[in-house]
Amino acid sequence: MLTVLQRIVEAVNQAPDLDAALRMIVQKARAALGSDVCSVYLADHEQQQFVMMATEGLQLDENERVTLNFGEGLISLAAQREEPLNIANANEHPNFKLVESVGEEAYRAMLVAPIIHQRKVLGVLAAQQKKARAFSGEEEAFIVTLAAQLATVIAHAEARGLVSGHYSPWLRNLNGLPGAPGVAIGQAFIGRPAATLSSVVPRRTEYPWREIHKFRKAVMQTRMELRALADQVADYVAEDTLAIFDVYQSMLDAASLGDAVEAKIKDGWMAQTAVKMAVEGFVAKFEDLDDSYLRERAVDIRDLGQRVLSFLQEKNGLQHNFPDTCILIAEEVTASMLAGVPRKKLQGLVSLQGSANSHAAIMARSMGIPAVFGLSDVPLSYLHDQHLIVDGYSGEIFVNPPAQLIQEYEVLRAEEYELAEMVAEHRDAEACTLDGVPVSLQINAGMNVEHDQERLGHYEGIGLYRTEIPFMMRERFPTESEQYELYLSVLKSTAGLPVVMRTLDVGGDKPLPYFPIHEDNPFLGWRGIRMTLDHPEIFLVQVRAMLRANIGIDNLQILLPMITSLDEVDESARLINQAYFEVRNELLQKDRNAHISRPKIGVMIEVPALLYQLDAVAKRVDFFSVGTNDLTQYLLAVDRNNSRVAGIYDNFHPAVLHALQFIMQRCAALQKPVSVCGEMAGDPGGALLLVAMGYRKLSMTTHNLDKTRWILRHVDSKTMHILLSQVMQATHPDQVRRLIRIKLESLGLGGFVRAGK
Repeated sequence: MLTVLQRIVEAVNQAPDLDAALRMIVQKARAALGSDVCSVYLADHEQQQFVMMATEGLQLDENERVTLNFGEGLISLAAQREEPLNIANANEHPNFKLVESVGEEAYRAMLVAPIIHQRKVLGVLAAQQKKARAFSGEEEAFIVTLAAQLATVIAHAEARGLVSGHYSPWLRNLNGLPGAPGVAIGQAFIGRPAATLSSVVPRRTEYPWREIHKFRKAVMQTRMELRALADQVADYVAEDTLAIFDVYQSMLDAASLGDAVEAKIKDGWMAQTAVKMAVEGFVAKFEDLDDSYLRERAVDIRDLGQRVLSFLQEKNGLQHNFPDTCILIAEEVTASMLAGVPRKKLQGLVSLQGSANSHAAIMARSMGIPAVFGLSDVPLSYLHDQHLIVDGYSGEIFVNPPAQLIQEYEVLRAEEYELAEMVAEHRDAEACTLDGVPVSLQINAGMNVEHDQERLGHYEGIGLYRTEIPFMMRERFPTESEQYELYLSVLKSTAGLPVVMRTLDVGGDKPLPYFPIHEDNPFLGWRGIRMTLDHPEIFLVQVRAMLRANIGIDNLQILLPMITSLDEVDESARLINQAYFEVRNELLQKDRNAHISRPKIGVMIEVPALLYQLDAVAKRVDFFSVGTNDLTQYLLAVDRNNSRVAGIYDNFHPAVLHALQFIMQRCAALQKPVSVCGEMAGDPGGALLLVAMGYRKLSMTTHNLDKTRWILRHVDSKTMHILLSQVMQATHPDQVRRLIRIKLESLGLGGFVRAGK
């Protein structure tokens, strides 16, 4: 049976569409079982019906729609019970319902298996025979296994919107992940890189210096192209978002990509081959990371490598004929690809791969461009030249929508523009509730930070500065001087405002190219403070660089990640003190009147064990910062990057909400400042709940500042506390979301969680 099953699965995977796949399933399953009939029904949850989609043995006309209402027949019973039914004489079963139009009267034995994908019943697979008999255990196991395989096929077809046939129960729309809010209506334009790493055939050279010259020329040309792209979007992209292009330029430096490529060339490889090898090496390391922000940097590295490659292949400079209402679509939309589309024509973007942490998503949010990411298994060819509606709130994409739907979304889009203008008018105002409770809004940042106060509006510092990227984009540990220059630019750019710098947070899940770590379970392994305390030479150099950069600026605060025990706090403090006295003594030798401030030290609350040690840790640190992303992941024992369980990962899970409230209550009792620096802080509902709990410092990505400020200024404390009391009684995240949505709608703020105003 296993061999037969494998052959069926292989044949189904090669089917051109779902209808063909279903026909193939029933044909081959009927033959394998030796049954008289095999049929497959799919669930239409909107109509509350099961629709017969394919059958072998029954009389199903091409234009006939055969249905069973939910609750009718053995088909519904198997779906309701979510388990197989093996009935020797179905006619005698009280739930049996005869479907006369297909000639079902002659069949007695019935074996029914539900088709389930991620807890949702998609349909039912059924086998029937004229002779009254119970199917064998092997036959039952076969059809259950086949149904499980079929669930994946159906789920992918539903996601792709590629179900054909007039009796299809699904609306023809696609579903992805919301990347940037808003509504876009326009014509699809397929974007493709001028050159691809995968197309390079490895070749060697006997003239390495000639290849190095070619590579350096291509790097220079790439730098010029990136500067031109940055200039092209400078008028309508926030300054901190433009730093994306500084990141690209930094990656081209000799200490990053340059040395790695030239080393490959010196080993005897041609420039194109060396670029392919070096870039793919970096990409592989970044794609293995746990931190979703850092993992998305793999997209930037690949994009950069392919741009260099396009100059080596002399394929750059191609002119595109963009439609007037352009919705950019690509396998993986990049920030530079996005910048290449004229702003007047660009309406929205759809990236088949990627997430809301990609630089393309960050840039789209800064530009006010609706975006959807992560459309699994949708071929680019399906979207070519199609007319689309892109809903950046729900992640829905409507392909060739009817006129009525277009009109509805045009009204919603007009309302969006009105709301955006209203929000922008108040971006220079301080964040406080309607009844005057002040809330400090800060930003999360990584690598370069050059803020334009005029565009960014009012904010009160950097609540989380990630220091990992400079370490990961090198072939060696960055020197103290290199780190000093970077930290100095960050502290200077935000002079007068606090900058919370997190010490190096790498390890088993974020490997450095030059410091490989192999672990069976990196999520629970040697990472964050655990790794740096084991290597004090790394920790001390980084802290020294931070302290030196802070001289005369005095806005540095140091944050320790992945703290689990009091010993880790004590050892970290000892090393920070050692670095402080070293830097102070060196400074006093040059100038006896010089002064160096001792920065505040904080701890990230992300490991659940720390919740029960807050009293002891509070005596040793100046502040706490809650990392809701990792705290949620560890509390729920969920890898949020694993698609099989990602649905369980939810900041609004009751356990997470109760943990956050507990943290706030303990910190208030201990009179210890606490902030939140995870994604929840920038979520409209999340911000309301956190402020209601008592949090007064929220750090978020820059695109969330304006809307969070606006929402807080239009809700009073009493309303938030009532919402919080309702939410804390909820038993499921969906209940929490529903309560938040109802409350925002009642306050006239529904436009922040759905399309429209």
